[in-house]
Amino acid sequence: MRDLAPAVAAMTLVVVASNILVQHPVTAFGLADKLTWGAFAYPVAFLVTDLTNRRFGPAGARRVVYCGFAIAAALSIWLATPRIAVASATAFLVGQLLDVSVFARLRRQTWWRAPLLASLAGSGLDTVLFFTLAFAGVADMSAPTALLGGAVAAPLWVNLAAFDFLVKVAAAAALLAPYGALMNAIRPFEPAPAAR
Repeated sequence: MRDLAPAVAAMTLVVVASNILVQHPVTAFGLADKLTWGAFAYPVAFLVTDLTNRRFGPAGARRVVYCGFAIAAALSIWLATPRIAVASATAFLVGQLLDVSVFARLRRQTWWRAPLLASLAGSGLDTVLFFTLAFAGVADMSAPTALLGGAVAAPLWVNLAAFDFLVKVAAAAALLAPYGALMNAIRPFEPAPAAR
């Protein structure tokens, strides 16, 4: 478990920062009803998970997810509202475990495929769960807004979720560069050969 301590610490930092930042809209460029600062911090959690999965395999990555979940949930309850903390913990756990599974299945394919597709799958599920649990039915978050700036109206929290996911898609692509740079420095996990 000592080998996983840096990944657990990184995961905890990312999740706690994201829980605080999701409460603050991006006010520049008229994005206040479209985006929160949490959208920029949270995708790094998938990079941490994928690098851990590469080095320690799915079992090690799941340990980091569970430890990061427990520590971050406890800190988030203290630093964020209880509803956001519960929504974050639930979405984090389910989204990250999906990321671990997808990455493990794709790990032997082209180097970029596993981290990109795992991050997109995990991010999509995380976004839907988090925004629904955190904001659905909250009066301030349910005011109608133009979905993605178009002609269709949707509750503010749905608009925030849509823009959040777009940022996560862009971040998943952008984080391929650090993943690619670090993957050569991180010895890949090799599962034990099956017993005969």
